[in-house]
Amino acid sequence: MLGIFNKLIDANKKEVDKLSTLADKITALEPKLKKLTDPQLKKKADDLRARAQKGEGLDSILEEAFALVREASVRTNKQRIYDVQLVASAVLNSGKIAEQRTGEGKTLSATPAVFLNSLKGEGVHVVTVNDYLARRDAGWMGPIYHLLGATVAVIIHEQQFIFDPKFSDRTATDKRLKHLKPVSRKEAYEADVTYGTNNEFGFDYLRDN
Repeated sequence: MLGIFNKLIDANKKEVDKLSTLADKITALEPKLKKLTDPQLKKKADDLRARAQKGEGLDSILEEAFALVREASVRTNKQRIYDVQLVASAVLNSGKIAEQRTGEGKTLSATPAVFLNSLKGEGVHVVTVNDYLARRDAGWMGPIYHLLGATVAVIIHEQQFIFDPKFSDRTATDKRLKHLKPVSRKEAYEADVTYGTNNEFGFDYLRDN
């Protein structure tokens, strides 16, 4: 029994070491990205998008995509994604579960993996637990995706919005919700990234099928 336990610890350590190395490689890209203008940063993202849609594997562009999201986050939301958050995002991208405590930045941690998978042009759904968090997260993370040329929408109960920095909701008391423009359900689902709850996504799927 002890031997099995030790093997599990060794396997986890190897995985953590591998992911830590990945974070170091992403960090090494920061100095060059910081020298780019916003349009140049978007051009980098567009280049990755073209590569992904031509069939290049996401693993081969992961480091560049994650580094772009980190830089975009610094520029738009004044938040630098920590190495441990990059590791969590890499875990999510691999189809595994990343557990984080309250306050450890789950919303921000997800953005690199979400952006990476959006590059294929097939749409990414981000599922959260309630309407408030879905709407907040779409508006909060919207500037990051927008800077990198990705569209972001949110679907909540009987409402749907798309992030548009040119739109201003004067009734919004939370600045993170200010640039969420009402759109049709179809438009929301056509966005590169769509936030929502399991209820909305689930019932829409059942209605369509």
